[in-house]
Order: sequence, then structure tokens, then C-alpha cells
Amino acid sequence: MAIRNKLYFASDFHLGTGTYQKSREREDRLVRWLDSIRHDAAEVFLMGDVFDFWFEYKTVVPKGYIRFLGKLAELADAGVKLYFFKGNHDMWMFDYFETELGATIISNELEIERNGKKFYLHHGDGLGPGDNFYKILKKIFRSKLCQWLFARIHPNLGVGIANYWSRNSRIANEKKDDHKPGEQEWLVVYCGEVLQTHVYDYMIFGHRHMPLDIQLSPQTRYINLGEWVSNNTYASFDGETVTLHYFEK
Repeated sequence: MAIRNKLYFASDFHLGTGTYQKSREREDRLVRWLDSIRHDAAEVFLMGDVFDFWFEYKTVVPKGYIRFLGKLAELADAGVKLYFFKGNHDMWMFDYFETELGATIISNELEIERNGKKFYLHHGDGLGPGDNFYKILKKIFRSKLCQWLFARIHPNLGVGIANYWSRNSRIANEKKDDHKPGEQEWLVVYCGEVLQTHVYDYMIFGHRHMPLDIQLSPQTRYINLGEWVSNNTYASFDGETVTLHYFEK
């Protein structure tokens, strides 16, 4: 029997974006990836923007993604621990995945220690300099009042509005996004601020859609997980080191 001793990290699948066919192809690829890690995965960290939009009504969730969710259920039933991070596209996760998959829902950062290594984990949205308009929107969208008001809208209308907003906000961000090099990158700047008072071996994020592995200090590495619309990147921890991988490239 294989020993489950690895940690896996992935982010920004954006299931639902693009055409139905493209999203299904991405979903099938994710299912193949989950199949490839199921023999040795102890914990799987899905670090935000798993869905291009997600909202849990009391008795309704967005349809689709059944193959992906079924594979996650298979892993959970086999004893793999699952973590879902709230991203900027799927921040309206409540208790559905906790109930169905026994997953842990992470709203902001998560600090863990495994095999003597300290990890700082976060989707990455709203951190570092810039993006001030989104930081305001994030506070509004995460408010109980906003969530309560949206839940009053019929799902047919509510999901339609949200998908339109998600699609256009993503396009706008792609047009204005400035991928800064090295030490100027937003999340690298943020990590530098955190490291003034804390020590971590690995600081892992998604959100920025750039697969990166940067040595911040003799002890600390910054890992950005990239995305699955074009790069299909993820990271693994084997008990000694974190490695960034490309799937089916």
C-alpha cells in the first residue's frame, strides 16, 4: 500500500470561465491530475479561485463540475485532507464543502508546520501595494449584509449577474495587471513585510497567475502556483522541499 505523505498545492482553476467546452477540458485535466496524486497525497490545498464564480444558497449551489467534485469526494473518502481557500472569484464559500467533503474552508491566511517546515499560505488577493479598489470591494462582498442581500436574489438571476461581473472583472484585471519583476512583485513586497516579524520556510500563494519560485532569504522561498487556464502548474512538498511542477506540459 502506498504511503500518503505528500502535500499538494494548486490554485486558480477558474472552472466555468471561457466556453463550456474549454471549461470541461480544464475539468477533465484536473481530474487526471487528482488521479495522478491520489496514491501519495496526504493533504491537498486548493488555494482559491477554484471556480470562476461560486455562491452557496441555503439549498442551492452552482451546477456543473460534477466530475471534479466527484474526484475530490473520492480522495476525501480515501482519507486525503482537503483545504479550500476563498479566492476573489469564489469568496462566497460557506459550509457546503465542509459538509460534503469534510474540507476545511480558509478565509484568509493559514499557517502550518509540517516535518519541521513552516508554511504561510494565502490566495494572495488584497495583499501588498496597489489594487486599492479591490480591497474596498473585498470588504463589501465579504460582509454579512452583502451576502444576505445576494441570497435574496433568485439563483437564475443571481448566478447570471455574478458570472457577468466575474467575466468582466477578470478581463479588466488582465488588461491593467502589471506583472512586476522580482522584488517589485506585489506579493514579494508583502512577503518582505511579513518576514520582518515572522519566519517561514515557504510562503505560497496563487492569484497572480505567474508560476514563480523566488528565494527571499537564506531560509524563505516564495512560491506562486500559477494557474490552470494555460500553465497547469502546482506544487508538492515531499517532507523536505517544495517543488513547482507543470502538469501535462
